Amino acid sequence: MHEIEPYYRWRDDYIAAEDERSPFYETQYNEFHFDKQIYNYLIHPQWDDFGSQTLYLKVIFADYDQGYAIIEFIGEWNDAIHNDIMTLKREILELMMDEGINKFILIGENVLNFHSSDDLYYEEWFQDVEDGWIAGINFREHVIEEFKRNNIDYYINFGGSLDDLSWRGLKPIQLFKKVEEQLTKRLN
Repeated sequence: MHEIEPYYRWRDDYIAAEDERSPFYETQYNEFHFDKQIYNYLIHPQWDDFGSQTLYLKVIFADYDQGYAIIEFIGEWNDAIHNDIMTLKREILELMMDEGINKFILIGENVLNFHSSDDLYYEEWFQDVEDGWIAGINFREHVIEEFKRNNIDYYINFGGSLDDLSWRGLKPIQLFKKVEEQLTKRLN
């Protein structure tokens, strides 16, 4: 797991640690010391800690004019024991929403498991984005099934081309437009 880096090809366009509006502004990273882990597995030092014991993230792009953010995750999303969604919402998402972000693209290909609790924080997040949306792309099938089994898919959009989207060759605005197009089709 220590070799899985957050996506870095957009670093010419955006670096959260250099963004004054980012929750991770001025974060310092040590490329030579692996200081984060999920259970007994070390992870790459570029992942950001938001207070969960088993889930890390990286805000790989944010556009405040368009109001969207792209966030990549790694680890185990555990609401049952650690209430990851509460921590994520309070420590990261609310700060981003205060800066005008109301559309969230969550990249979940490195989320290994999901353990549910209740859906209150998802519902709250969904209501907070008002005219925006939340989309999960490339989550593993068993993780999506767990989200669905617990009715979280009412708040986070999964399915269709969102489950197998080739996004790495795209620029951030292209990914945003692709996701937005899919969600617009669903509403129509």
